[in-house]
Amino acid sequence: MVEEKKEKIKVIIADDHALVREGIAKILSLEADIEILGEASDGKEAVELAKKLKPDVVLMDINMPNVNGIVATREIKKENPGVKIIALTIHEQVDYLLELIRYGVSGYLLKDVTPDELIKTIRQVFSGKGVIPPSMTPKVFEEINKLSQKDEKITFNLTSREIEILQELAKGLSNKEIADKLFISEKTVKNHLTNIFQKMGVNDRTQAVLLGIKHNIIDI
Repeated sequence: MVEEKKEKIKVIIADDHALVREGIAKILSLEADIEILGEASDGKEAVELAKKLKPDVVLMDINMPNVNGIVATREIKKENPGVKIIALTIHEQVDYLLELIRYGVSGYLLKDVTPDELIKTIRQVFSGKGVIPPSMTPKVFEEINKLSQKDEKITFNLTSREIEILQELAKGLSNKEIADKLFISEKTVKNHLTNIFQKMGVNDRTQAVLLGIKHNIIDI
């Protein structure tokens, strides 16, 4: 009977300290189910390597020159949403963690983690699980609760005209149709939309409408 070959977890290591990269690479190279595809010394290089080599998992340092780990995470996930990213950092700060979760990380590890914990986390993340340090879990829930309470009152400082335009967006109207209905120019509508997207922190009409409905700014 032929033994089935186990799938290897393909990993990229991104850290601006060569000693750290080499240490991690040495630890991971001892594992039969892990393959190191490459190493990056900054965020820019991490983005390029991820695009070229298509890893399963990226171990990402946060503080790196040129492009930091947060921006690199965002860019990698934008290019390849399926790649799993584990932030490996000295920062035990919830704001870092929440920012990275927002951009799609699957794991967050402190650099004093043991080799066994690092290997275990890579395998867990590869299998689809999310991992954060137990010491940070209470802080994360506390922060989420605070944000939930703020959400009830959030209006994004939209003007009455911007809310009016957002309401028309929810009806599926085009820029020209909104302009005609509100007796303003199409350029004015575009300017209002730019302001709405900036204030709400979104990139398109659909996201703006969904957020507006969620916070009871508009209705459908």
